[in-house]
Amino acid sequence: MSKTSQQYNQVIERCASLFENKMKDYGSAWRILRLPSLTDQIYIKAQRIRSIENKGVQMVDEGIASEFIGILNYSIMALIQLDKGVVDQPDLNVEQALKAYNDFAKESKNLMEAKNHDYGEAWREMRVSSLTDLILQKLLRVKQIEDNKGKTLVSEGIDANYYDMVNYAVFALIHLEKK
Repeated sequence: MSKTSQQYNQVIERCASLFENKMKDYGSAWRILRLPSLTDQIYIKAQRIRSIENKGVQMVDEGIASEFIGILNYSIMALIQLDKGVVDQPDLNVEQALKAYNDFAKESKNLMEAKNHDYGEAWREMRVSSLTDLILQKLLRVKQIEDNKGKTLVSEGIDANYYDMVNYAVFALIHLEKK
């Protein structure tokens, strides 16, 4: 489990570094995005990964690892939006955004460690393509919950799905780094 913790931290550091650099370039313009817009951004990235996996070839010179990083970062942005609400104008500086990012990354890791304890690191035997499918399934669930105005009868809420997508993306990136 300590290996997983270390690998997890390395992936989050890589993703957080990109998030920080984009914050420096663009500011927090993403804060105006409503949840369905973030969900759709994640969906586009997951669909591209699945398309490349199915076709075995890509036409754009950007691999699937960068798409999993995007899924992770957009999922954390969605968690921030759920927590802080959508705004009409960018309102976070780099430090504030990074603090929120790191808080949600830590919460994602805590969830992963709890589930890893119960599931015995079963994800290590999974294929990257299965992780892609699980992310797409979570996205379809989120879209349905969004269409239902956030109401569920027995299901976990939107935030749980975003946390799972963060963790599935981390697992995929760990697998891809092995190759």
